[in-house]
Amino acid sequence: MEKKIAGAGKDQTVMGRPREFDTDAALEKAMRLFWAKGYEGTSVADLTETLGISKPSLYAAFGDKQSLFRAALERYAAGPAGYVAAALAKPTAREVAEQLLRGAADLQASSRNPGGCLTVSGAIASGDEGDPVRQALNAHRTAGVALLRRRFEKAKAEHDLPKDSDAAALAHFLAAVVYGMAVLASGGASRKELEQVIRTAMKAWPARSEDSADA
Repeated sequence: MEKKIAGAGKDQTVMGRPREFDTDAALEKAMRLFWAKGYEGTSVADLTETLGISKPSLYAAFGDKQSLFRAALERYAAGPAGYVAAALAKPTAREVAEQLLRGAADLQASSRNPGGCLTVSGAIASGDEGDPVRQALNAHRTAGVALLRRRFEKAKAEHDLPKDSDAAALAHFLAAVVYGMAVLASGGASRKELEQVIRTAMKAWPARSEDSADA
């Protein structure tokens, strides 16, 4: 695959030669940096050092810091957090829930990744600068809950969940467990410890609808 080169002709070194870099690789590094340090915990200086580019090159390729974070969030959702789509495709509501929790735990506790979840760590911001990012992350999480709610409404209509199930409450319950595990993982919780949380959460999951079981 051909590399995308950014910065050529826009940012020059002291010697006058254009600086070139792989924007895809740079975005991956930026995503992991935001994941590890959060939005406000990551400075522009951190980004230029980690990506190995100058500030003008950074701005020319990605826009400002907020724009770069939004691009990193999209990459995170499509890549590391791809387990969400895989979970939603499972045939039963219980499998959706279990796959979602296990996928989250695998990601959050992996030694190959920064601890926790970008959508949680990225939101740790205290100043006015971080408000648009908090709003973007809130919207991202709200959209995820809405996807779960629709999936559980479908399961209820198909008698895969009891008639008295609350699809919205189940969606919020799973989101709370996933984000709670992210906080635990960022504090050093092991995969085994997260598995204990998953088993406890699944004990609270409603039994399959009797109508479906009798069919």
